[in-house]
Amino acid sequence: MRHYLVVAHQTLDSPQLLEAIRTRMAQGPSAFHLVVPERHERGATWNEGQVRIEAERRLEEARLRLVNLGVPVTGEVGHTNPVQSVANVLRRHDVEHFTEIIVSTLPQRMSRWLGLDVPSRIQKSTPVPVTAITAVESAVA
Repeated sequence: MRHYLVVAHQTLDSPQLLEAIRTRMAQGPSAFHLVVPERHERGATWNEGQVRIEAERRLEEARLRLVNLGVPVTGEVGHTNPVQSVANVLRRHDVEHFTEIIVSTLPQRMSRWLGLDVPSRIQKSTPVPVTAITAVESAVA
């Protein structure tokens, strides 16, 4: 069975991410683990409890949507830094456990993760292949 680690927050419901999941399911038995990093809005007032609750809500909505489509999926809320979120998951599993890490981002002009080069930084820290999936603007508006 192939195991995929999916890192996303704002793009959890993007058609591009769903298509990537469907494509991998079509390749054979697959299971997915979602990591939804906590998201601190720049310039906004927030507290740790609110941020965690929002990430948990996003995670549960995405998990239920995928379960209803027949996708075997688990998930967790991660650290605000997506690179650290992945590192935390990989510390709990053998590197060989995951077939691929999928990082789902907003479009280039809107994505803080792409600006921080998150997919490349994750790839440098693990031998597991990393794929970046970019949502289109209309899907995240």
